Amino acid sequence: MGNLADRIEQYIKEAMARAEEGYVVLQRGILAEAFSCAPSQINYVLDTRFTVERGYLVESRRGGGGYLRIVRLEVAADGLLHEVMGQLIGDSVSLERANGLLARLYDEEILTAREAAIIKSILSREALGGRGPEENALRARLMKRIITTLCREDLQ
Repeated sequence: MGNLADRIEQYIKEAMARAEEGYVVLQRGILAEAFSCAPSQINYVLDTRFTVERGYLVESRRGGGGYLRIVRLEVAADGLLHEVMGQLIGDSVSLERANGLLARLYDEEILTAREAAIIKSILSREALGGRGPEENALRARLMKRIITTLCREDLQ
């Protein structure tokens, strides 16, 4: 596996897969020691790869007895995916957040790799014209339409 962040992410995901409770409790210092890195590198992985958009909730308590609790958020069933994603998207969504949501839809096997790549292309700064706040509002409207289409029962 490539870089340190990839190895840390993989380790945490494997620990999550083994956890029966749907969450894992880890200690930042022990992780940093195991990977021979600074605790800030663990924070980087958590901040970039274990976000709400990607389907995780990270609870952290710092200090001597500190811990990290990483909870896997389940994809909403019974048509609630549309509502949940709509709340995460809001009226404006940055490119980074949109890509995080797409990564989650891919991880949950709601999108194929090809579908995710096509949608990323459509939502890119180049495609939307890089117009600042208007770009983020347009991206949010497009994302909501895509999610609505994905959630239509006649497509499933």
